[in-house]
Amino acid sequence: MAVPMTFMNEELDRMKREGLYGSIRTLDGPQGAWVQIDGKRYLNLCSNNYLGLANDPRVRKKAKDLIDKYGVGPGAVRTIAGTMDLHLELEKKLAEFKGAEAAIVVQSGFCGNLAVMPTLAVEGDLIFSDSLNHASIIDACRLSRAKTLRYEHSDMDDLRAVLKENASLPGKKLIITDGVFSMDGDVARLPEIVAVAEEFGAIVAVDDAHGEGVLGRGGRGIVDHFRLHGRVDVEIGTMSKAFGVMGGMVAGSAVLVDYLRQKARPNLFSSALTVPDVAANIAAVEIMEESDELVKKLWDNGNYLKTEMKKHGFDVGSSETPITPVIIGEAQAAKDFSARLFENGVFATAIVFPTVPKGTARIRAMVSAAHSREDLDKGIEVFVKVGKSMGVVK
Repeated sequence: MAVPMTFMNEELDRMKREGLYGSIRTLDGPQGAWVQIDGKRYLNLCSNNYLGLANDPRVRKKAKDLIDKYGVGPGAVRTIAGTMDLHLELEKKLAEFKGAEAAIVVQSGFCGNLAVMPTLAVEGDLIFSDSLNHASIIDACRLSRAKTLRYEHSDMDDLRAVLKENASLPGKKLIITDGVFSMDGDVARLPEIVAVAEEFGAIVAVDDAHGEGVLGRGGRGIVDHFRLHGRVDVEIGTMSKAFGVMGGMVAGSAVLVDYLRQKARPNLFSSALTVPDVAANIAAVEIMEESDELVKKLWDNGNYLKTEMKKHGFDVGSSETPITPVIIGEAQAAKDFSARLFENGVFATAIVFPTVPKGTARIRAMVSAAHSREDLDKGIEVFVKVGKSMGVVK
């Protein structure tokens, strides 16, 4: 008689044979430019802590102060007893920061997508999704029960063709795209997407997870970057990356936010964001509003790393942002490369299938505003050493 759960061992064994099994490092100290793992210090080139705020003393202080005043947990979903004035304060600050009428806070960026797609698009509607959109977008589209049609990555001719082919069908039409595509670092062609959407009467939603704190004035995101305020219907985002904390957001019109408050399932059926998360996010927004110094430092660091890596012969793709994908090729080779980096004091994780297509496994080098030039030079030195030893560069 077959044992019902043996499929898991079989699948894990297969993943290990094919080099797809991931080893998870555990930090035993704060997130930062350098991290401690098993009691040793490593240069950190794989976190999304773009602005270095995850361990910023101003962010930590705000969280501590408001824990003393409000406690820790909200105790309920937002619609029952979990809404605190802190949540409303953060939402107001986010709306002002994003240049939107209103904003709603949810538990994560993943939940932001789950709040939007299944709420705005239902069975009988159509969703048009970029072929390289994040997994959270893909899952949210599936949950909506709307028919999802993929268009080729950033291919506006293909998007137009798919919209035109389905223009006569009934139901709402929604276009969803990442703002910054996290594996390659390229930026969505949002002005063209908006123009096509206006032509066909489609809703435009953008997941700006890797754009907030990176693109736009002082990190206000892709909509601000392209001056498209009022023409993008829905901005979805996360506070787990540049904000350095945790939580998701959706920004747009007051009507949109009111609609999501009443109907979005993450808001109705999952407890509200915790007090320390809300407090820390308030501090992060205030820091970003005060100065664009951290955003400028992030871009300086990203441009420096890419330029130097190219000089040494590494394939860094066509990134338009501080994200620096170092393409290795096969999954096992990328994992071996990551392991050798780690042996030499650099923490940079391999990214393999299914996160990226087979044959394009990579080390995604992620800089932050917290890195110094000396930090980056150390990282480049180790990348070159490992690259030469493995025959990746000459």
